[in-house]
This record gives sequence, structure tokens and C-alpha cells, in this order.
Amino acid sequence: MMAAIPDKPQSGAPPPAEVASRDFAGTPRGSRVPARPPAQRRGDRGRSGRAPLWVAASVATAWAAIVSFLPVAVVTGLAPLFEHAATFAGAVRVGLAGWLLGHGVPLRTAAGPLGLPPLALAVLAAWRVSRAGVHVSRAIGARHRGTPGQALSVAGTIGVGYGVLGALAATVVSAGGPDASPLRAGLTLTVFGTLAALVGALRTTGALGPVARALPPVLRDGIRTGVVAALLLIGAGAGAAGLAVATGGGAASDMIGAYRTGVPGQAGITLVSAAYAPNAAVWSTAYLLGPGFAVGTGTVVRTTEVSLGALPAVPLLAGLPHGPVEGFGAALLTVPVLAGMSAGWLYTRRLLRSADRERTGVGWGRLIGAAMVSGPVAGVLLGCAALASGGPLAGGRLAEIGPVGWQVAAMATIVVAVGATVGAAGSRAVAAPMPNSPRD
Repeated sequence: MMAAIPDKPQSGAPPPAEVASRDFAGTPRGSRVPARPPAQRRGDRGRSGRAPLWVAASVATAWAAIVSFLPVAVVTGLAPLFEHAATFAGAVRVGLAGWLLGHGVPLRTAAGPLGLPPLALAVLAAWRVSRAGVHVSRAIGARHRGTPGQALSVAGTIGVGYGVLGALAATVVSAGGPDASPLRAGLTLTVFGTLAALVGALRTTGALGPVARALPPVLRDGIRTGVVAALLLIGAGAGAAGLAVATGGGAASDMIGAYRTGVPGQAGITLVSAAYAPNAAVWSTAYLLGPGFAVGTGTVVRTTEVSLGALPAVPLLAGLPHGPVEGFGAALLTVPVLAGMSAGWLYTRRLLRSADRERTGVGWGRLIGAAMVSGPVAGVLLGCAALASGGPLAGGRLAEIGPVGWQVAAMATIVVAVGATVGAAGSRAVAAPMPNSPRD
């Protein structure tokens, strides 16, 4: 027999009406439930703790200036070659003068104007200021989602702060020792800091991508190829300069030993020579391209002519050629063309691989157009490098040192445009045909 069903619910169980009046969480309907705070998103956690732009820029800019100044302070301490560096205050002023010189700020000394910047220090300072742009962009929350306006504001704030530091440094330097114009130093370091910080800010905020995609493909590819060609040419120049200095290593050692400053002083002289090594690389690039460079008023060093007078006892000058290129040395004349061909070949291979993945074609118009555009791009870059690498080294016959910028720019434009065109055309000609019809 079936068990009897009880008429009343079991003890302890809620009546059906009460069960229906409860929701799935066990809370009676109609009762007030305390609101649960919304989950905090990962991207919103740091919004309240973001630093203001001027605070982040001040800290990052000061740190960049300190890091770039430390090598100058070390060299000043190791190489007591300056009459104003006898005391601690004098050493600080000389160090600040060298720091300003590395940024392209000319100095006025008793021997004459000094405007030959050590490019190694300039590269270090530009890298540190660029990193400041990266850190400030992250601090204000603009990483990967910033706008060009935010990148410009970050770069401008850092540039103004860097210019203020430059003006202060020039004021301290002018108090005793080499003379520097605070106004010139402030303006120069403002431009330097803004441009360097803009590179880091654009990369960090991601604002560079939309700008690059908005450019025509020929122009975008030409800029990339021109930058690669310029770097290859400077690398070739650095290799040639290093080989020349190594060949004249005995003369360089004799020059260092002739200073009679002891081991610390000789180490400082070596570091000073290393600071000017990028200058020598740019001069060697100008030598390979044809225009050459000067090491004093009325002098010239090029592949077809070498005319030198009395040279200062600088170890870096021990590798200067003694005459025009002859015999197997004429092969050096092909290096710039080969650098341009390599840039065109690398660009074409990259473009062909991208087209192969996307199952599209590559037209001759885009290849040749980008190769031709790369010439002026490389010419502008190398011309600016040539201008930055030269300057007066006191007065007298050393008032003119370095290559002529426009001559280097003109030759680089022609050589890279021709070389990149040949390299791109040769790489495209030997490549397998694409499955689809080419399109520009």
C-alpha cells in the first residue's frame, strides 16, 4: 500500500508560499540587500595613483640629466688636463661644460671657441631623454592608448625641463672657467630634449602607428629603407675608422704615453678619444662617400686627395690616411653603393615575404618608388650627422674640423637612391612570381 501523504509540511520546513517568496540566493524577496561594490577593472586600478605630468616629467628629466653627466664627471676626474679643474668647484664647472658641449652648446675659452661635440655623449643623452619620454608616458596612463597630443605634451614638458637644466648649467659654468650662453644653452637643450623625448613618447603611447599607416605605402617604405641605408653607411664608416686606428695603433700609443699624466690621466685621455669615436665614424662615412672632411683650415682628407698640416696629439687622429687611395684600396669606393644595394635588397625581401603571407602581389612601381625615396631620406640623415660631428677646436687653424654637411647629403642621396634601386630590382627579378596580379 502506498504511504499516506501528510497534510501538513514537515516541521522545520518553510511553507510553500514562503519558499516561493525567496530568490535563489535564499534572501526573501522585497528585502533590501546591501549593494556589492563593482569589481575594479585592472586598467582602473592605477588611475587614482597617477602622477601629474609635471611631477613625472621633472623626476624623469632630472634623472636623465644625472645619468648623462656621470661619464663626464668620471672623465674630468681621471684626466686633469684643464686648468680650471684644480678644485672641486672647478671640476664641476668643467664637467658641466663638457656636458653642454655634448649637446651641441658652443663654449668660449681663452684659446678660442670650442664647438666640437663628442657624439658618444650626445647619443647617451638622447637615449636617456628618450627613456624619460617612455617613463612619463607610462606614469600618466597613456601607454598603448595615448594620442599624438599626449605624446607632444609629454615631449614638450620634458624639453622645457631639460632646457631649464641647460640654462642653469651654463650659468654655473660661466661663473668661472669656460663661458657658455645660458640663453643658447636653454634653447638648444629644449629642442634636444623635446625631439628625443618625442621618440620615446610616440612609441610608448602607440600614436606613431596611426600616423605611419596614414602615409602612402611608397613613402612609408622609402623612409624605412633610407634609415636602414644610413645606418649601414655609418656602420661601414665605423668599421673603416676602427681598422685605420688599429693599423696606426703604435702611433696612438705613443701619443697617449707622451702626455705624462700617469695611468689615471691616460685612461681619461682614452675615454675622451672614445667619446669622439662616433665623430670619426661619421667622418669616415664622408670619406667613403667622396666629399671627405677637414682637420683644420685649408686641409682636406678624401679618397682622391689628402692635404694635412700639423695635427694635434690626439690618438684618434693616428689613423688618418697619408695619401689618396691606390691599388686594392679603391675597393672602398664600392662600399656606399653596396650599402644602398643591401638596404634595397632587405626592403624587397621583407615586402615579398609579407605579400606571400597575404597572397598578394608586389608591383614594380612601389619597389622603385620606395627605393628612390630612400635616397633623400638617407641624405638628410647623413647630412645632419655630418653637421653635428664637426665644429671648431679652439681658434687658429683648428677652427674648421669635420665634413661639409650639404656635400655629404648630396652624395648620399645619389648613391643610396641608385644602390637601393639596383638592389630592389635585382631582388624582385630573381624572386618567384606571385600568384596574384601585382598591385601598387
